[in-house]
Amino acid sequence: MMKKTKLVLAIATATLTMGGMLVAEQAQAHSRAHKHSHHTSSKSYSNTSSAERLAAAANNRVEALEQQLQAMQYELQALRAQASRTETTQDSAKVQELEQWMNSVKAEPASSKGKYNMVFFRGGYGHADSKRGGTVDPTAPGGNSGGVLNGAIGGQDAWYFGAGFDWSLNDDLFGMMSGTEVLAELMFDYKELGEQAKNGLAPEAVAILETVGYHIPGANTEKATVNQLTLAASPKIKFFKGQAFRPWLVPVGFELSVVSPPSDAITVLNPGFQFGLGADYKIWKDLYVGADARYHYSPDNVDGVNTNGVTAGGYVGIGF
Repeated sequence: MMKKTKLVLAIATATLTMGGMLVAEQAQAHSRAHKHSHHTSSKSYSNTSSAERLAAAANNRVEALEQQLQAMQYELQALRAQASRTETTQDSAKVQELEQWMNSVKAEPASSKGKYNMVFFRGGYGHADSKRGGTVDPTAPGGNSGGVLNGAIGGQDAWYFGAGFDWSLNDDLFGMMSGTEVLAELMFDYKELGEQAKNGLAPEAVAILETVGYHIPGANTEKATVNQLTLAASPKIKFFKGQAFRPWLVPVGFELSVVSPPSDAITVLNPGFQFGLGADYKIWKDLYVGADARYHYSPDNVDGVNTNGVTAGGYVGIGF
């Protein structure tokens, strides 16, 4: 639009210039004709009348050109005014659009401006599906996976604490559900079973073995802390983006458990999976509180040690 207006203005200016030149030429011709007629006034009367008619016609043409020039000047002024109004309107529209955008950004709630990543610190109660077995007992038929002589070295109840962080990957479930966020969760937990027991053969077991010909220098009477460290990486689906209350679930995640004391075969690592659900609530600015429950499953035990079980507790999160 601006290019067309500028082109029209240029054409109009050129036309006015050419018109002015024509008017000047007509005026000069008229003057020359008038002078010539005056100089030859002594000639015949017919020649004088012809010169007067020529001068009158020239005057008419000059007046017509002047009127055309005035009309073109008015049109040029109108085009200039229109171009000025168009530029002002476009500038005003741009300024108004920028102001609207700034107002929308200012009016946007803080909860929707970001900080959907979170670091959290968690703790709570754990329960194993089965007890941990004791150490090797050669007198027990079939090995000592159940701690026949020494007893189990750990109970099924436990407490745990840990930490982790969520990293936001997508805010609409990859285009399938608006307001549903996909996050990557990385987490570790330290779990300690509720009992301690001797990590070795009891003195009674040593005495029995001595009677059947097994010579054992001594018995380990130290107690072992039965614990477990779990490292996990999971996808997390979190609902109601932008709201204070946000439930979530972990459909399935990978975890690696480190057990202590080792199994009877001195194995300490056991891979598995976890499934979980929970929710958190924003209590102030970027501070959250939440609760979750998870089930930990391993397809196989680690040489007699089963790490399956549940954990349930709460957590405190900080958005960043």
